[in-house]
Amino acid sequence: MREILDHFDQSLNVDNPTAKVSESSHQLLKKRFYKDVSIVSEEGGVSILLDRCPIQTPAKRHILVPTEALAALLAQEFKIQEKVIDPAKMPIMRLINTVIDGIADDMQVIFEDLLRFVACDMIFYRAQTPKELAKRQCEHWDFLLDWAEEKIGARFNIAEGVMHIEQPWVSIQAVSNYLRKIESPYVLAALHTMTTLTGSALIAFAVAEKKIDLDHAWSIAHLDEDWTIEQWKVDEEAMMRRAYRKVEFDAAVAMITAAHS
Repeated sequence: MREILDHFDQSLNVDNPTAKVSESSHQLLKKRFYKDVSIVSEEGGVSILLDRCPIQTPAKRHILVPTEALAALLAQEFKIQEKVIDPAKMPIMRLINTVIDGIADDMQVIFEDLLRFVACDMIFYRAQTPKELAKRQCEHWDFLLDWAEEKIGARFNIAEGVMHIEQPWVSIQAVSNYLRKIESPYVLAALHTMTTLTGSALIAFAVAEKKIDLDHAWSIAHLDEDWTIEQWKVDEEAMMRRAYRKVEFDAAVAMITAAHS
């Protein structure tokens, strides 16, 4: 079992999905060795069994998740593997391993990283030109600023261009208070993944709070990229990378929902 799951012994490199795909494609994928996938409730959570044997993380920790819904997501990933086990097609498994082996014991690291993202959130920085793009950003991003002030109590500054703009300390503190209420390392890890994939913690928060759905979130996170495509042409390689990241994003959103179920 340990040898089979060694493929998951990698950091969650959400910033470079193509590298992750490349690494996976160069590995000799392990054959599917199990017939039955099941879940079982036990003290402390829910386990996933392959032929009645519990699975472990790469660090040899027992995979015990907090809800049946999350266990079902992971079980489904194992079920859809056919002749081989392909980690590139198991984003939930990679997220869960990241949580159990790297986050559950020290949520502070992810907490602080999210605060750093908030301080320079993508939607704070607006195009100076062309005017049409600037207008589109206002139309699709400004409501998130209003929502953050209402929901979190944080009022943020915006700027034209890419020069860093300082955010009010009280706003960063408000986000800190908001994040401190999150007790689940699974939710915190998912928010971090969503933030790194979109460049916006506020977009991630809005999805988690069901202010916007995941497809809308993904769309408004790519306003600049879509504008460039409209002016020039589609970069097929870039679109493949974007599609891969979307799968990762969807998995993170699904994990938040399942962790709350």
